[in-house]
Amino acid sequence: MKNIDDLIESAAELAERGFSKGEIADELNVSRETASWLVERSGTTPAPEPEPSAEGPHDIHVDWSALGRDSARLSYVGMAMADLLSKRGEEIDLTVGIEKAGAPIATAVATELETDLATYTPRKHQWEEGDMEDLRGSFSRNFADIRERECYVVDDTITSGTTMTETVEAIREQGGEPVACVVLVDKQGVEEIDGVPVYSMVQVIRVGNSD
Repeated sequence: MKNIDDLIESAAELAERGFSKGEIADELNVSRETASWLVERSGTTPAPEPEPSAEGPHDIHVDWSALGRDSARLSYVGMAMADLLSKRGEEIDLTVGIEKAGAPIATAVATELETDLATYTPRKHQWEEGDMEDLRGSFSRNFADIRERECYVVDDTITSGTTMTETVEAIREQGGEPVACVVLVDKQGVEEIDGVPVYSMVQVIRVGNSD
């Protein structure tokens, strides 16, 4: 099990390899704010002097590497996630995976559902600090086109729901229509995004006061 020191060390290593803070957030399955906090505490970038009572951001780290490092386990997870989606329609022929971690999961799901595969790189991968409004995500040309198609959306984790919302909007801008979304872990208890139902294998529920 990773502790906070392990996460700070991982954030430092990724920052030194040139990862943006948005990419670090994606790699460690934490929020962008948590990624910034981890990088600052690592000493990779100058950190402001903390207040005497200052604490880290309220977040939950999800480590699903035991699944990700084994292709058989990942395929089993893909089967389970595909089963959650299969009840949303039999004519869907496209699965969209959100880069980076969502893409291999989406591949397993697409294999099980016998659909084409598309991938979307969210704008947070370019994010370092401040507002993301001027940043743009993109669909890879190496995979299937959206082309006025209904589709499923797959990712590993919902932390705030921002990335999934962005992906749903991007698909619609391309003329596609998301029918359902599925993730391994949902930290927010999201049931739907802009009218699109969201399913999760595991849902994290905070109990008690987080202050």
